[in-house]
Amino acid sequence: MKNTFLALLLVTYNVTAQQESFEIADGVISHQDLFNTTMNQDVSCYRIPALTTAPNGDLIAAIDERVPSCGDLKWSKDINIVIRRSADNGKTWSAIEKIVDFPLGQSASDPSMIVDAITNEIFLFYNYMDLDKEKDVYYLHMVKSADNGKTWSQPEDITPQITKQEWHNDFKFITSGRGIQTRSGTLLHCMVNLNNGLHVFGSKDHGKSWFFIDTPVSPADESKIIELANGDWMINARANKEGKRYVHISSDEGKSWVTQPEPALIDPGCNASIVRYTSIEDGYRKNRLLFSNAKSEKDRVNMTVRISYDEGKTWSEGKTIYKGESAYSSMTIMENGDIGLFFEQDDYQKNTFVSFSLKWLTDGKDRYRKPRPRKN
Repeated sequence: MKNTFLALLLVTYNVTAQQESFEIADGVISHQDLFNTTMNQDVSCYRIPALTTAPNGDLIAAIDERVPSCGDLKWSKDINIVIRRSADNGKTWSAIEKIVDFPLGQSASDPSMIVDAITNEIFLFYNYMDLDKEKDVYYLHMVKSADNGKTWSQPEDITPQITKQEWHNDFKFITSGRGIQTRSGTLLHCMVNLNNGLHVFGSKDHGKSWFFIDTPVSPADESKIIELANGDWMINARANKEGKRYVHISSDEGKSWVTQPEPALIDPGCNASIVRYTSIEDGYRKNRLLFSNAKSEKDRVNMTVRISYDEGKTWSEGKTIYKGESAYSSMTIMENGDIGLFFEQDDYQKNTFVSFSLKWLTDGKDRYRKPRPRKN
């Protein structure tokens, strides 16, 4: 296996190249470290990656910029949300752009995104805290972009819409990474209250207002929701100290859930990513789901991507992207059909973007083909 690749590290749109040693798997089309502290000596670390494909095909990679320390929201008075954008399927990237930046003492953390394919808006969610005035009180915010991530709205506090008043002092947060839009146009996302379980929230009016489903789901820490081919909702959940993922399925739009462990998806208790690759309904030949995580029961190592052809009932063994220290991950599907993966690497020292084809992921057994035109 080749262990050394030429990594393009773009600090601005001007091309600046430097060599780094990686142990990324052979067959990966491109890879580069998008955020690390050598880019800004004032930043202690970058953490919590989120990745999506904008309506125009651009990639947006969002992450925490943790200034005084690498600590989470309740331990840091200066965390900002920053992004980089790519207009060429991840080959080159824009400079780091700060899109959420509060005064010292107020912090924003854990970005996640939903793309509305009907209105072409991007919603970016994060968790907020004023450590000087209300330490340990979590608020849930949103900003949005109508121009593919080039500019963003002012922050909106949606806490009253998606939580209960009696939860004011509870440890609650919107899970990082991404939410979804269902086939009917509804936006869906996950919010965790560590005292009361995971809850689904969403919007039926393209983000003008948000609803909250008061049905707790457990066990479920940071989790991801997807829509299955039959219209059911499925949550793939982090379950700490279990050594595996849990799956929760609802056939009544979140009013009730059927819960089961997923022993095939071993997991050390870490944030993961699950996305739809293709669906027959959209004109593709197969239904395909993708799942990425640190494939290990105890340690955050071995970043791996798997594929399912039966809506998550079974999964491939997967392909290892990186054998070393690996933590949170976020995936997206690019316009050319390749898969983009953005993950934390080497004890949060790097935040690496990689891209690869379906053909590589499946050892040549499957490949991307454009969808067939739908009959009217």
